[in-house]
Amino acid sequence: MRLGTVLFEGRERVVAALPDDRLLDLHLAAETTGEDAACFVDMLAVIHGGKNALAIARSLLKMPENRAILEPGEVTFCPPILPVQYRDCLVFEEHLDNCFKAFGIDQPIPPVWYQQPIYYKGNRLSFIGHGGTVEWPSYAEFLDVELELAIVLGKKGKNIKAKDGVDYIFGYTILNDVSARDAQQVEMAGTLGPAKGKDFDTGNILGPFILTADEVPHPATLKMELRVNGERWGGGTSGAMQHDFAAILAHISQSETLYPGEVIGSGTVGTGCGLEMGKRLADGDEFELEIEKIGTLKNRIQKGAV
Repeated sequence: MRLGTVLFEGRERVVAALPDDRLLDLHLAAETTGEDAACFVDMLAVIHGGKNALAIARSLLKMPENRAILEPGEVTFCPPILPVQYRDCLVFEEHLDNCFKAFGIDQPIPPVWYQQPIYYKGNRLSFIGHGGTVEWPSYAEFLDVELELAIVLGKKGKNIKAKDGVDYIFGYTILNDVSARDAQQVEMAGTLGPAKGKDFDTGNILGPFILTADEVPHPATLKMELRVNGERWGGGTSGAMQHDFAAILAHISQSETLYPGEVIGSGTVGTGCGLEMGKRLADGDEFELEIEKIGTLKNRIQKGAV
């Protein structure tokens, strides 16, 4: 099941994707059928609702067509969830090796990268959704997209064991970690960061849907592709992750509580960004990030956008 958040008639609504690309307003559908609508107030409510909320959603999808159906063209996509916390990892060897070469870093990948997942905490409040416009940051000339798979946490946990990690995953979504490469290269020489290489309004994109975890065998092996202005730039498979999401959760949760609604990105798949391919974005470019079973996350970048 694919779940999303859209803006319709001035209000955010949790929706489920139908096979014909139309959307079911779950809150309205629950109200009209006498089901518990409280678990569809927003995506975090769905997550807290657990198996019961998902069971109700599945039953609503089987109901006869009614006025709770929305057409994609009449809604605005929001991020499926505004993360409670946002972390992004770097677990694709090909991507890291290619970036070292592109930045002129003449050294092997550090041993620690193979020993544990490496990650940073990003700006959870800068997310936009499918179809939104990315505002080109004023201080940057070299903008890039990054094709990533992300998980949304479904329950609270601390000191999670790797064998249990998959039980904490609510679902999977597409993450585009837009990056100011010139700013990133300068600041990371200071051995702390990234900061303004990643942190700017509209710089993080999530969506269009969260694919529930029951649809993805663990470890996730999903095909991933990046296109810019219709041209394929690169891509690969999430099966190439050095550390799978269960291992990532086990590492991050050591002596730290993780909460429902947190988002954790995989980092960029090999050839999933322009830097690796000797390409960079231009004003007005349209980019599409597609991941098998989840869908296509499509956005445009524009200088002077608000």
